[in-house]
Amino acid sequence: MIDTKRFFIPFIASILFVLNLQAQQKRSLTHADYDAWEALSAEKISKDGVWVGYEINPQEGDGRIELVDFTDASKKTVIPRGTRWVFSHDSKFAIGKITPENAEVRILKLKKTKPDDMPKDSLFVLRLASGELEKYARVKSFAIPEETGNWLAVHFEKEMPVKEKDEENVDSTLMETPKPKPRKTDGTKLLVKSLDGEKRFEFNRVKTYGFSEKGTHLFYIKAEEDTLKNTGIFLLNLQTGISKIVDVKKTEYIQAAFSENAKFLTYLTTEDSAKSKKPYYDLYLYDILKEQNQKIAGKGTPGILGMVSKHGRLSFSQDESKLFFGTAQDYITYAYEEDTTILDEDRVKLDIWGWQDVEIQPMQLRNKSREESRSFLTVYNLKTKTVTPLADQQVAQVNLDRKRRHKMAIGLDDSPYRRNYSWDIQIGRDVYLIDLETGKRTLVGKDLPGNPQFSPEGKYLYWYDNRDSSWVTYDVQLKQLKSLTKGLDVNFYNELHDSPSLPGSYGAAGWMKNDAAFLVYDQFDIWKIDPTGRTQPVSLTQGEGRSQNIVFRRQQFDPEEESIDPSAPLILTAFHEINKKSGFARGDIAGIKKPEIIIFTDHRYFGLAKAEENNHLIVRRSTYKDNPDLYVTNLEMKELNKISSLNPQQAQMKWGSVELVDYLANDGVPMQGLLFKPEDFDPNKKYPMMVYFYERNSNGLHNYRSPAPSASTINIPYFVSNDYLVFVPDIKYEIGLPGPSAYNCIIPGVQAMVARGFVDAENMAIQGQSWGGYQVAHLITRTNMFKAAGAGAPVVNMTSAYGGIRWGTGMSRMFQYEQTQSRIGGTLWEKPLYYQQNSPLFYMDRVNTPVLIMHNDEDGAVPWYQGIEMFMALKRLDKPAWLLQYNGEDHNLRQRKNRKDLSIRLSQFFDHYLKGAPAPLWMTEGLPAVEKGRTLKYKLEGEEN
Repeated sequence: MIDTKRFFIPFIASILFVLNLQAQQKRSLTHADYDAWEALSAEKISKDGVWVGYEINPQEGDGRIELVDFTDASKKTVIPRGTRWVFSHDSKFAIGKITPENAEVRILKLKKTKPDDMPKDSLFVLRLASGELEKYARVKSFAIPEETGNWLAVHFEKEMPVKEKDEENVDSTLMETPKPKPRKTDGTKLLVKSLDGEKRFEFNRVKTYGFSEKGTHLFYIKAEEDTLKNTGIFLLNLQTGISKIVDVKKTEYIQAAFSENAKFLTYLTTEDSAKSKKPYYDLYLYDILKEQNQKIAGKGTPGILGMVSKHGRLSFSQDESKLFFGTAQDYITYAYEEDTTILDEDRVKLDIWGWQDVEIQPMQLRNKSREESRSFLTVYNLKTKTVTPLADQQVAQVNLDRKRRHKMAIGLDDSPYRRNYSWDIQIGRDVYLIDLETGKRTLVGKDLPGNPQFSPEGKYLYWYDNRDSSWVTYDVQLKQLKSLTKGLDVNFYNELHDSPSLPGSYGAAGWMKNDAAFLVYDQFDIWKIDPTGRTQPVSLTQGEGRSQNIVFRRQQFDPEEESIDPSAPLILTAFHEINKKSGFARGDIAGIKKPEIIIFTDHRYFGLAKAEENNHLIVRRSTYKDNPDLYVTNLEMKELNKISSLNPQQAQMKWGSVELVDYLANDGVPMQGLLFKPEDFDPNKKYPMMVYFYERNSNGLHNYRSPAPSASTINIPYFVSNDYLVFVPDIKYEIGLPGPSAYNCIIPGVQAMVARGFVDAENMAIQGQSWGGYQVAHLITRTNMFKAAGAGAPVVNMTSAYGGIRWGTGMSRMFQYEQTQSRIGGTLWEKPLYYQQNSPLFYMDRVNTPVLIMHNDEDGAVPWYQGIEMFMALKRLDKPAWLLQYNGEDHNLRQRKNRKDLSIRLSQFFDHYLKGAPAPLWMTEGLPAVEKGRTLKYKLEGEEN
C-alpha cells in the first residue's frame, strides 16, 4: 500500500512553493504597460444565434476581430487588425475593414509620407461555416442593406499610379508612345456583389451610393470628370441586374434616399456652377416602377419658405405617401459684404453683445455653423402633389415619430423663454401638434417642461413634468392633459437629487401594444399605468424592488422596437443599491407574480443582447479584478460560458482588490465608499493612501478599471498596484454649502479608514478633477491632514467664475452656480457670502499642503484662469505649488502623449511626498521656457544620466 502521507505532504508543499514563487514574481504596473492593455467592443450575435463576434483592441497598436461558434468556443477565427464589422442578414458571412499595420503607419509618418501614399484600409469577407476568407485592397467604405438582402457594396480608394520602370529596362519603342494623361475625378470604383458570389457589378467614377432598406435596389452617383459635366445619378435593380439612368449632366447630386419599399427614390440637385457660393437646389422624385422622374420643389414652388435646403434630411413616411425635406430662408446679401473695393485688412471685425439678444455672443458664435445650415421641415404630399411647410422661424423645431407613421408632428418653440437660458437651463417651451396634411397647428400648452414624444400608435403625447414631478399625457383626440403618476404614493423624481434645480425622472420602459399601457420607473420598481385611467396603476414588480433595495429595469432586446409585446418574455435587470450585486430577473407583465431572480451575483453585468431568431444571448460581466469579458448563455442563464479572454498579462501584475465600506458623515448620515487595497494586503502594515472623489461612485464597486494614461485623474489600478491604498468616498450635498458638504462626507470617511489601523496617516493625499478639483482646493483650506494634493481644473473663485463663459458651449456660467453642480442656489448679489465662503481662493493663506494643479489653456468647461488664480495665490504665499498647462488641450486631456506625460508627473509627485522618493527635476528646477520642447525633466534628483 502507498504511504499517502509521505506522498501528499511533499506534493502539497511543492505546489505551495510554486504558488508562492509565482506570487513573488508578480510585478507592479508601470506606465509602459498602458499601450498593450486591451478592451473589448463591437460585440454582436448573428441573427440565427450561431455566431458571436467582437473586436479586441489594445490602447495603442493593432487590434483584431474574433469570431466564435456559439456552442463551441474552440471554433474561433481571428481577423488581425479587423474593425468596423457586421454579420450578413443570412448569418453566413462576416464583413469588415482591416486597418494598416500600426508600426508601418508610424514609420511612414516619420518619413513624412504624403497622405495619398499612406497605406489604406482593406476589406474582408469571411464565409463563417468554411472559414474561407476573401480580401479586397484599398477600400474606402462598404455597405450592406439595412434590413434584408445579402448584398455587399465595396467602394474603393483611388488607384495608385503605376510606377515607371527603370529606363534601361523599358523598350525604346514604348518610350516613344505618349502616355494618356489621367483624368481628374473624385469618383472611384464601386463593386456590388451578392455575398454568394453569383452576381457581380462594377461601376467607375462613383462618388456616393446606397442600398434600399430591403436590398432590392442601389443608387450610385457619379462624380465629375475633369471639367466635363458628366455627373449623374443611376439606379441598379438588384433583382434584374439592370442599371438605368435617373438623371445626368447637372452640377451636383446629394441626399439621395429610398422610400421604405423602394417605390420611390428622391434626391437634391443643382445646375448652378460648382464655384457658386450661393447655389439653389431642386428636389426630385423618381418613381422606380414607372421610371418617371420629376422636379417637385425648388425656388419659387408654392409652399417653399425661401428655397430648398441642402442640409435638410430627405425621408419618406412609412406608407410612402409623404416626402419630408428641408427648406431655408433665401440668401441675404449685404452691401458691405459684397463690396469688392474693401480690402480684407480694412474690414471691421467685432462682436457686439446686446442685452436684448436671445443668446449671448459666445453661444451665437459657437452655434453659427448650425444656424447657417438650419433647415425648416417641409412635407410634399405625393397624392395631392402639394408642398406644406411644417416649421418656420417661430416654430423651428418640428419632430416626427421615428417610423414616420403618424398624421401629426410635434412643434416646439422655446423662443419666448430662451433669453433666460444663460441662468435657467430648465426653461419651458410652447408645444404644438401639427397636421401633416394642412400644416395647421394646435396648441398643446404654453411654457411646458419636458420633451414631448408620441406614443407608438400616436394616441398620446407624453413627457415627464419636472415641475410637477409626474409623468403626463396629452390625449390627441380629446385634447386633454392628464397626470399619470401624481396620485401614487411613491416618488417618480430622482430621490437622490441634491442640487438647486428641479429633479429629473427615473425614466420609462415604454408603451404596451396599441397604447394600452405606459411603463414607468420609480427608484426601484416598474409601474404599468393605463393612460385612460379606467384601471388602477399596477406595480409590475409588486414593490419587491423597494422592499429589497433592488432596482428593477426592463431589458430591451430589439433596438427597433416601437411597443412592448405582452406575449414576449419580460426580462429585467436587477441591481442592489446597498451591496451592489447585480444580475437579471424574470418579470410578469400582468404584475401578478413577484420578479423571479435568474442570476444575481457580485458582478457587474452589461451589454445583454439576444439573437433575433432564437433565445441565444451574449452578455458581459466584470469585477474590479475580472476583465469585462464576453459570455454566451440563453434566457435561462443557468450557465455562462466565457468566449473572450482579455489581458492575460494581468496574471503577472500586482492587481489588488476592492471592498465596499460604510461610515457615517459628520451629520450622522450613513455613507458608502470604495476602498482599493494592494495585492497581498497585510492589515498589520501601514500603507500610504490616495483619496479620490467625485460625487457618488460606490455603485461602481464591480466596474473593471483598466490601467490607462490619465486624462485628468489618478489611475486607480496603477496606484493600487504600486502599494497605495485608494479610498473613494461618496458625497451628498446641501444646497448653498458645496464645500462644507464635501468636508462633511470626505473627512469622516478618511478618519474611518485611518481608524482601521492600516493607513499611514502621515502619508495621505487627495486628488480630483473639475468638481473634484474644486473640492480638493476647498479641503486643503480646512485641514492639514493630507501630505499632498492634486487639483485638476479647479474653480477656486466662484465670484469671478460666476460671470465667466463655458467656452465649450458658449453658455454663461451662471446656471452652474444657481441651479446645478456648484449648488449655491442663487445669484451673486442674492447670496454674496455663500459665493465667498465656498471660494477657496479667499482662504489660500491657510494652505500648508503642496499642490499639483493641472489647468489647460483651451479648457471649455472651467475658465483656465481659475487655475492661475490658485497658483498665483500660493506662489505669493510662498507655498509649494506647480501648475501644469498643456497647450491646446481641453478640460480633460485628449492627446495620448499628454495623458502619458500627466500620468508620469502625477506618480512622481505623489511618490515624492507619500513615499519619500526623490523629486523629479521638473519639480525642483522647473521647466524654463527656453527648454520647452527640448526636455521633459522626468529625471529624479541625484539620478545619474
